[in-house]
Amino acid sequence: MKAAQSMIQIIPSITIYKGKCVKMAPGDFENAEVFDNDPIELAQSFEDHGIKRLQLVDLDGAKRGRVVNHNILRMITSYTNLAVDFSGGILTDSDVRIAFENGAKYITADNVAANERNFFASWVVSYGREKIVLSGDARDGKIVTHGWQKKTDIDLMEFLGYFVERGIKYVKCTDLNQVGQMQGPAFDLYKNILETYPDIYLLASGGVRSIDDIIKLEEIGVHGVMFSTAYYQGKIDLKDLEKMIVQAS
Repeated sequence: MKAAQSMIQIIPSITIYKGKCVKMAPGDFENAEVFDNDPIELAQSFEDHGIKRLQLVDLDGAKRGRVVNHNILRMITSYTNLAVDFSGGILTDSDVRIAFENGAKYITADNVAANERNFFASWVVSYGREKIVLSGDARDGKIVTHGWQKKTDIDLMEFLGYFVERGIKYVKCTDLNQVGQMQGPAFDLYKNILETYPDIYLLASGGVRSIDDIIKLEEIGVHGVMFSTAYYQGKIDLKDLEKMIVQAS
């Protein structure tokens, strides 16, 4: 049985493309919006406000099919105590080792899980279910891979069920219809996932607009929430997040 938690994990997301912090519409690399934030300074700012975990997305890696921004990962893990969940371009055992050798506490992968299921399942055994996160990013109930560029015919719920049977613990799910739209998370989808697979630790991503959305996700039973657009647009203030963290501690 899944252990109870004191509060939802609050996980800011930093996406790196060409060395810059960016956000983009799903699969639209050419029109990625660049922010001036230095990724290391931004990570330190999150930590200063009580954040414990960070998602770092290597968009260059996702596009090229190999880990690219391991230097930024190493800098963040060297200059903060954040538990970094690293994703993007992780396709081989070598990619996994590069991520862990540069300080990642977790790695998240989707392409391998979608295209080489047994190989990905072997990572859960080799590296441990505490370190491997399954990415279940989907549009209209179908898995999307390759940096949100390639839609498959793989049913999301069947996909999750396959890996639940093989011991997966952490699942990150993004409803791509919600990404960057500031229309709210896919609450009904997350409810359905947790009702179907109650023992997974679900990380919700996409559509978060406010602290109220985070509270609602917590009430549903979501383990962690990832966000970026709401922060960059000033909808979520780090001081408010800090208050939530302090109240829960």
